[in-house]
Amino acid sequence: MPHPANTPVSVAIPDPATQPRAFLEHLFRAAVTRALPLENTARYLPAPPTSQSGGRTIVIGAGKAGGSMAQAVEALWPLDAPLEGLVVTRYHHIPPRPTGLPQRIEIVEAAHPVPDAAGLAAAERILAMVQGLTKADLVLCLISGGGSALLSLPADGLTLADKQRINKDLLNSGANISEMNCVRKHLSRIKGGRLAAACAPARVVTLTISDVPGDEPSIIASGPTVPDATTCADALAILKRYGIEVPASVLADLQSSALETPKPGDKAFIGHAVHMIATPQQSLEAAAEVARAAGLAAYILSDEMEGESREVGKVHAALARAVALKGQPFQKPCVILSGGETTVTIRRQPEGTPRGRGGRAGEFCMGLALALQGQAGVHALAADTDGIDGVEDNAGAYVEPDTLQRALAAGMKLDTFLDRNDAYGYFDPLGGLVVTGPTHTNVNDFRALLIL
Repeated sequence: MPHPANTPVSVAIPDPATQPRAFLEHLFRAAVTRALPLENTARYLPAPPTSQSGGRTIVIGAGKAGGSMAQAVEALWPLDAPLEGLVVTRYHHIPPRPTGLPQRIEIVEAAHPVPDAAGLAAAERILAMVQGLTKADLVLCLISGGGSALLSLPADGLTLADKQRINKDLLNSGANISEMNCVRKHLSRIKGGRLAAACAPARVVTLTISDVPGDEPSIIASGPTVPDATTCADALAILKRYGIEVPASVLADLQSSALETPKPGDKAFIGHAVHMIATPQQSLEAAAEVARAAGLAAYILSDEMEGESREVGKVHAALARAVALKGQPFQKPCVILSGGETTVTIRRQPEGTPRGRGGRAGEFCMGLALALQGQAGVHALAADTDGIDGVEDNAGAYVEPDTLQRALAAGMKLDTFLDRNDAYGYFDPLGGLVVTGPTHTNVNDFRALLIL
């Protein structure tokens, strides 16, 4: 499958009846293209500070789309207006620089989903960069999904190793993104609005790409420049709910509210602006438009689906079977689309069992395939719009009517792979992985079911 970020959506739409996989991949490219920063940034850029004011424009930010967002600002910002800054993105997520585009914003790389020393160093540099600003200065903050791990600056009493362990525990716990980021905000010196407070008295304009259900800015990348309505008590409840330990001194600071974040109404946010430049719903609508152009009915279930990935897959399968067998609630042929952010609870394995490889999209596809039981006429693709499902090199996976049959013929029982969360190991031998490389944007999960 060609790289979505560098491939415009072709006018020629593959025939869904004869090329179902190519058709679904085409829908995915349409969704990704709709969310690319260069397509969405211009209308939200503020005017540069006037030369008479002597103000500077500083660009800061973090996320999987950070590199492409920075390049979009560089391409659109007046060449005669000063521009400087630092943005951090995931390793291997810096897009090729367009010919002739001067680099005015430094882009660095760090680890995701577990933070590393490079992310810590970038966060320290960003925080130092916004010290001593004036009312004449403008700060452009570019935020996208993944920023929580990439912009890691532990609260006092926490080491990077502590943050790494807590982050892994959260990822493996089954906690949803709102819960994880509530904890992250309260265990940070830069998240949960603290970065905005550090920019004062400069004006802050935040441009963000949503990767969370509900498009709530305070959840995206743990909201470094927006107010946080959650509390230390909320973070404590989440840590208790999932049995996640923190150092005793940090626990005491949470209990005393010493780690509280800036709240709505705080004067630190006066005059600030937040613009949502791309959302999951917009990408789903772009895919739906392509499906309708191919002569199919298209239905968007929701862009806010959450829950255990395999269980969400089973629910989608039940719907697809109802359409295929009963013509309810939709008539075939049709396309069913959904988005959101599901979760994967990592199952503990016996000693010596191979470690499973996979992510949310692959786990969804395993649950879907299991429940479909080879239903004729149903094809599906699920992928993460950033191009990386979990920590492997695939964006997601593809399910065909004969997926289960071919796997069994190869001696692969789906239950075994589900038990160890090994979607990569299941779909790779079947040629069912969807591989795109980094797309340089991120509006979270994309799922498309084609029912013929």
